[in-house]
Amino acid sequence: MTQTETPATTLSRTLPQTDRTRHSRLREQGSLERSDLEAILDAGFVCHLGVLVDGRPVVVPTVYGRDDTRLYLHGSVASRSLAADPDAPVCVTVTHVDGLVLARSVFEHGVNYRSAMIHGVPRAITDTDEKLAGLRRLTEHATPGQWTYARQPSRKELAATTLLELSLDEASVKIRTGAPDDGDGPDAALGLWAGTLPLTSRWGAPTADPLLPHGIKAPAHIVARAGTRHA
Repeated sequence: MTQTETPATTLSRTLPQTDRTRHSRLREQGSLERSDLEAILDAGFVCHLGVLVDGRPVVVPTVYGRDDTRLYLHGSVASRSLAADPDAPVCVTVTHVDGLVLARSVFEHGVNYRSAMIHGVPRAITDTDEKLAGLRRLTEHATPGQWTYARQPSRKELAATTLLELSLDEASVKIRTGAPDDGDGPDAALGLWAGTLPLTSRWGAPTADPLLPHGIKAPAHIVARAGTRHA
């Protein structure tokens, strides 16, 4: 742990099945392995936070970080809901698209993907040291090495920052890989091409701020990511 993070209970390596996480469709794509959940979270840094605000559903993209049992995320919109109802549940999703699945019929088209959905009641972190520890997790998740390189938040900046903590206990995972499913069906006789169109993304070379004084070079932990695969 870093700073003064609150110790957390170790979670089961098998994801529990609840009314909200039980797979009712495409069960063959579901996974109950916590390692799959962790891999999906580690591959990204932007999630979508779904919450009711003034009785209306709102879904907001925001950055996140994690430790073994908790998700940390910016949650200014969710904090409005929590202020009115501290027990308000939220839903957080993370999805990576790995390619298109192009079948012989439009009905059988699909997407190869990795997706995680996390349910729970978040806790707004207000303690200064605990908030710093959570923000460090969030920053290092997106850009390892940046927390100690850049200036860390001031007390005024911390006061203006909303950080939420959400348990990773209740989560659902689905993963789809491979070729179309109609290769051995009637449409195989149509003589049409079928297969997958992979999608990958990579980090580009660092681009300096135009106002950066001459001679200040990008740090090694930033340069090293250029050309590496994202997600």
